[in-house]
Amino acid sequence: MRLRRLATTPRLLAAAAREVRLADRAGTAVASVYQLVGAVAALGVVAAGKLTFDALLTPDTAALGLTPALLLLALATALTGSVGPLQTQQHRVLGERVAQRVWDRLLDTTARADLVTYESTGFATALERVQQHAVTRPFTVTTSLLGLTGSLLGVVAMSAVLVTVEPLLVPLLLAAGVPAVLLSRWASRTEFAFAHRLTALFRRREYLRQLLTRRPYAAEVRAFDAAPALRGRHEELNVEVNAALRVQVRRRQVIAVLSTLGVAAALTAALLAIVQLVRSGRIGLADAGAAAIAVRLLSGQLGRLFGAVGGLLESAPFLADLERFVASGPEPAPKGRRHRLADRVALRSVSFAYPGQDRPAVDDVDIEVRAGEVVALVGENGSGKTTLAKIVAGLYDPDSGVRVWDGEAVPAPDVRASVTVVFQDFVRYQLSVRDNITISDAGADPAAAADAARRAGVPLDLDTVLGRDLDEGVDISGGQWQRVALARALYRDTPLVVLDEPTAALDPRAEHELFTDVRATLGGRAALLISHRFSSTRLADRIYVLADGRVVECGTHDELMASAGQYAELYRLQSAAYR
Repeated sequence: MRLRRLATTPRLLAAAAREVRLADRAGTAVASVYQLVGAVAALGVVAAGKLTFDALLTPDTAALGLTPALLLLALATALTGSVGPLQTQQHRVLGERVAQRVWDRLLDTTARADLVTYESTGFATALERVQQHAVTRPFTVTTSLLGLTGSLLGVVAMSAVLVTVEPLLVPLLLAAGVPAVLLSRWASRTEFAFAHRLTALFRRREYLRQLLTRRPYAAEVRAFDAAPALRGRHEELNVEVNAALRVQVRRRQVIAVLSTLGVAAALTAALLAIVQLVRSGRIGLADAGAAAIAVRLLSGQLGRLFGAVGGLLESAPFLADLERFVASGPEPAPKGRRHRLADRVALRSVSFAYPGQDRPAVDDVDIEVRAGEVVALVGENGSGKTTLAKIVAGLYDPDSGVRVWDGEAVPAPDVRASVTVVFQDFVRYQLSVRDNITISDAGADPAAAADAARRAGVPLDLDTVLGRDLDEGVDISGGQWQRVALARALYRDTPLVVLDEPTAALDPRAEHELFTDVRATLGGRAALLISHRFSSTRLADRIYVLADGRVVECGTHDELMASAGQYAELYRLQSAAYR
């Protein structure tokens, strides 16, 4: 296992380097030039220092006078100092471009995931871990890779200088690299283990923060005076985080101290060696001065080199986590082709169970929706209505049985392209009314958007921005939001519309207006309606009654009332409240 990790790390680092280059080729080239200039400037400091020592100690044989040598030293030092800020700002831009590229890959993966996978706990935890840690690593990888390049150039240049003075000084300094790299690998493993262990805890804490800060929860939190209890739970999680963080920080501090001691020991040994070489007469004072400058600069370059290697090694496990997550996504599904509905959509002997669940949510179900029909699904909570609707809409594929469209099995992308769904918990986009309606259409049709808004009874100008989360919109009622969601379904113009509790937020008058002429509102499209309000479902052409994931009754309202089964019982219970 350890050998495999050692072999995998170079591949991950090579992949990281490729990500940086592909994210911004020009920016990478500019950053590389800065690294080269920095290395040359450092070499210039050593050369100018040697000329200055020569001018001071042996003015008769010096190549330059003291004043020109000092000016050259000042210029090289200034150039060395100015490169750092330029590099920092360039790395900032490049890091952002790399982060954008990584986010693009992450978003592509989440978009490809089918709904069952996306709703699973394992996928959600892996996504959260990647978002919290892997996505924040590109800047570290960017600066580390570029720092590694510049440091290598500096190390080579300074080593060349020292070899001309005394070759034995180079291995003394390079020896510090062995423990530094080993310590970096230890640090990377501990950091990834720490992040992996605390991901679930961070998710719970973030959820509590949303409950305490987001507008959708504000009213209920205050109505129940729940803030103190939620704050208490939040504080408990903070205590857990702080305890784990203290342990990890102490571990990293130990690693940092050991690394620093190794570099300091190597620097001390090299400087002592220079003193001994001068005493023994092997090198002169000018060479010793230049060697001391080179040793100091080489020590700094080695420190940056080891730091860059450490940053890359620390990022490698997180990059591997990102690669695993991206690889876990399915291949991109082909774009769905919209079908006409000439006859009917049908499910035949369909069963479906959620991952990790023994009992199927839908069990051996047969239903059909004919062209132009309004078909209703009713049943108590947990009977499988919404799950069944998602199978009809192509969001879930059945575990067994078939879904057919006009007598033929069609791919799920085609089904999704041919069906529009309005969920009970529909998304309230913080966008304009027009954008809410045309969200599925990159090239919106203004006339069609206005017509859909009119038929759904949206009482707002299409340019009105909705929601207050972005500090520029307006609040509207739940019923108005539901009309906007219905307009979104009408605009998409598919032959089948699935309506999950479409009148839950409508007042009785609005509900009556919608269902008095529901077929005209839908424009002749077929509809699968899920509702607990029997005043809505009684107008359906056919009603399916579900219990424990199975269809237990089917018929029109009058037929089901005459059979005196479960539907009739539920209908009488509901209607009794109005008598």
